[in-house]
Amino acid sequence: MDEATAVPDGPRSPGGRSRRGGEGRFRTGDTGRFEDALSAPLIEAVRDLGGYGGLVYLRSRDLRSLVLAMVTGVPRSLLRAWWRVPISGALPMAEAYRRDETLWLTDERATMVRFPHFTAGLPYSFGSAHQPVRSGGEPVGVLVVLRSAARTPMEAEAVDLALRPAERHMEERLGRLAAGRTGPGSAAYRIEYDDEPVSVRLPTPSVHPVRVGLIDWDLDSDRCTADDEALALLGIDRVGFGGRMADIEARVSPDDLHELRAARHDAVTRGRVRSRRFRVRDESAHGRESGYRPVELWGHLSDGGAGSARVLVGALVDAVGGLTAAEAAERLPDGLFSLDQDGRLTYANRRCEELLGSGREELLGRYPWEVITWLRDPAYEDRYRAAMLSQEQVSFLVRHPAGNWLSFVLYPDVHGLTGRVHPTVPPYGADAGGPGPGGAATVRPPKPVATARAGALYHVVQMASVLTEAVTVRDVCLAVSEQLLPAFGATELALYTVREGRMFLLWESGYPEGFLTQFEGVTLDTQLPGVHALTTRLPLFFESPEDLSIAYPGIALDRMSAWSFLPLIASGHPIGSCILGWDVPHRFTADERSALTALSGLAAQAMERARLYDSESAVARGLQEGLLPHRLPAVEGLRTTGRYLPGTRGMAIGGDWYDVITTGRGVALVIGDVEGHSVGAAAVMGQLRSAVHAFAASESPPQEVITRTNRLLAELEADAFATCCYIELDPRTGHALAVRAGHPPPLLRRPDGHAETLDLAGGVMLGVQPDAVYPVTALTLDPGSVLALYTDGLVEQPGSDIETGIEEIRRRLADTPADSVEHLADRLVRTAQRARERPDDVALLLTAYR
Repeated sequence: MDEATAVPDGPRSPGGRSRRGGEGRFRTGDTGRFEDALSAPLIEAVRDLGGYGGLVYLRSRDLRSLVLAMVTGVPRSLLRAWWRVPISGALPMAEAYRRDETLWLTDERATMVRFPHFTAGLPYSFGSAHQPVRSGGEPVGVLVVLRSAARTPMEAEAVDLALRPAERHMEERLGRLAAGRTGPGSAAYRIEYDDEPVSVRLPTPSVHPVRVGLIDWDLDSDRCTADDEALALLGIDRVGFGGRMADIEARVSPDDLHELRAARHDAVTRGRVRSRRFRVRDESAHGRESGYRPVELWGHLSDGGAGSARVLVGALVDAVGGLTAAEAAERLPDGLFSLDQDGRLTYANRRCEELLGSGREELLGRYPWEVITWLRDPAYEDRYRAAMLSQEQVSFLVRHPAGNWLSFVLYPDVHGLTGRVHPTVPPYGADAGGPGPGGAATVRPPKPVATARAGALYHVVQMASVLTEAVTVRDVCLAVSEQLLPAFGATELALYTVREGRMFLLWESGYPEGFLTQFEGVTLDTQLPGVHALTTRLPLFFESPEDLSIAYPGIALDRMSAWSFLPLIASGHPIGSCILGWDVPHRFTADERSALTALSGLAAQAMERARLYDSESAVARGLQEGLLPHRLPAVEGLRTTGRYLPGTRGMAIGGDWYDVITTGRGVALVIGDVEGHSVGAAAVMGQLRSAVHAFAASESPPQEVITRTNRLLAELEADAFATCCYIELDPRTGHALAVRAGHPPPLLRRPDGHAETLDLAGGVMLGVQPDAVYPVTALTLDPGSVLALYTDGLVEQPGSDIETGIEEIRRRLADTPADSVEHLADRLVRTAQRARERPDDVALLLTAYR
């Protein structure tokens, strides 16, 4: 089985994948194992952080996913939905990997605030630390430690300090592992993983280790031999041991001598001895001679052939530990049971059998919610998940079909959980057969339902959560690709939509270049599974190339080995198909088929909503772009360029604008911003721009242009205000006159590269006071200067004042070479995009004076 790979770096495709085959991969049998590199540091990290579980994610071969490589302290089965996560996803382990920094989430509330999609899939109480794993100086994965949210919180600095030794040890070990596969002159190797996670058990402190001693009892001569452990259990010193059964009988309680002697009869008549228990003196117990220690004898009669001595080959087992504990559990009036990490039953006492109505032989090694029909509701399995993933006690009530109520309490630890069940009174509002207190309605016994694993439901919850934030069709396609491919281990994905009775590709990932071209524009009567899934509205699953070829003879195949073809149905209307491909044979379980079908429905609804949004957005963008100048006039001695970056969505369009207007005295540079984001704001912006353009073209002086525009806006009674900065520049001399109406101050970059904020006198916003006076400021631009006019969306940042944003843009203006105003404008806008957490419209007008 392939477990991890160390692949030499090679040329990359434009999409980021390495163009390589399987060279450089190493297998389990190679020198050194990845478990050796990960297991000890993982356990060390859990211990140092006081956690109860840990995970290690490594990047996949296609560098698109993080793959769970190792898990300890929690069942890997409970994390099935998270075995693969997209590197680009809004998940804590992905963010820690992308940022290459430690991420500490103290509890479920902190996780919900930052990663609501992750919490939707794992809605349990726990804290988690995410530490990047490095090899060769680059991140190759993430170390995750789970910590009880009920413990005393830790500061982020303390968490980082606690994880540092384990992270360093893991890096050293991975480095040695990769170096062991690098020969002289070979390329550097990458650590990658694409298999199932390996489970590692945390060390278990033994409360009472089971002691076992061996004896050989010659039944004919009544002599025996015993090893040191057997003699220690019997309390016999080897020096004083004569090798006779009488020596042993002398140590046995007189009340139990029959049990020892009956063992001889069992061996002779049955050929074996099973669980004959007797007590022996135990002077070591606080020096009390009257103390006794229970032991059990197990063995079988050796087959030495005809005429040989009859010898019982046996074992003496210390019964102080688990055996007597099990006996005590059988005497309790409550039902007791134990589940292993995965939720399978390992023990149930008789009372538990009685209460559940199932024999332990039927339950042992199986999930209780699969065997007991009235526990098949996924909510009950979810209680087990909550206990194991939070490591906190969980209790709940269940109504038995017979009408009585049972109380369950789960006590987890890192190796499994112990449960207690006992009869209880009905909860308030329900009883066994009549109205509850106050006339409340009776709660009926749950009916048997089909087996449903809770893990499959979380794929649906996760996808639904992510799709709520997908706005455009591209957003939906990206979300579907990032969720479905890692969650189900698929390699290829294609999304098709229907237009005018034909199928057209919307999105693809993982396909060979050009492979899907042959399917573009096929009609709805074409014999293809993707078309049939859409027209019949039924999903199709093929678990091998042979299955697909038999169903569709002659269909073109690529390197995939299994496929699912899912119809996209929204509001009862077919809108397209989703195709998933696996590069290995894949068995689709009932849960997986149900989850994929449900997910395709969610994707279809999101797609339909996004298509409507894109249509509305296209109308809005067209309106807004129609109100902005299509090209700026060429003016000798000047180089001008403008940028507009919409920050609104759908029909909410902004009122930012800029313009360059030639006048009889030179050129007017103008920028403005109408308050609000609506069609009304855009309409006011169009009226103001037209007014400024008309007043400037009539050769009105700058002060008069702004005064008349202000009066016009007040007379419109549009309940809107606007800011504006107007500068009239003479390109022949560099002299300029500037007027500012509530607008951010311009920036000027001098020929020597120094940039400054221009201190212009200003007046109130346009539309506030009809008779407002706007002062004029005279400026002189030197050849080689660059003047920047902008709206507040370029400089406003949540959590800081506007002066801080202006200073940041001023520094960028000074630091960026001014050889091209186009390059300079792009650089300033990109800076604003990275800094903005709350998008807003941005308008920018740059003018270089030569």
